[in-house]
Amino acid sequence: MPKRTSGTTRRAAAKPAPASVSHEAWLLNHLKNPAAAAAYIEAAIEEGDQPALMMALRHVAMAQGGISKIARKSKLTREATYRMLSASGNPELRSLTAILAAAGLRLSVRPVAKRAA
Repeated sequence: MPKRTSGTTRRAAAKPAPASVSHEAWLLNHLKNPAAAAAYIEAAIEEGDQPALMMALRHVAMAQGGISKIARKSKLTREATYRMLSASGNPELRSLTAILAAAGLRLSVRPVAKRAA
């Protein structure tokens, strides 16, 4: 005897699910916008987690054309740039500013907003 299925089940099985975009693909597309890239890096800095900051910088570099392109624009070697942007990377200030400049960003300092008492 054939198994009975509801009409809903048959319709759902016949209609393929819409394709989704991976989170990383969406993020890299989003980070092509300089304002979004700046906000992303700023949020990573505020977290105070250096590996997270390096990952954020790496994502921005990937969105701006890849690590190799950022390395060329910042006049750093590709290997050094990959190393700097690894989770254990620790770039010097001049290297960090060169990478940011190559991505169309700059480092800035602002006073901390006073909290209401």
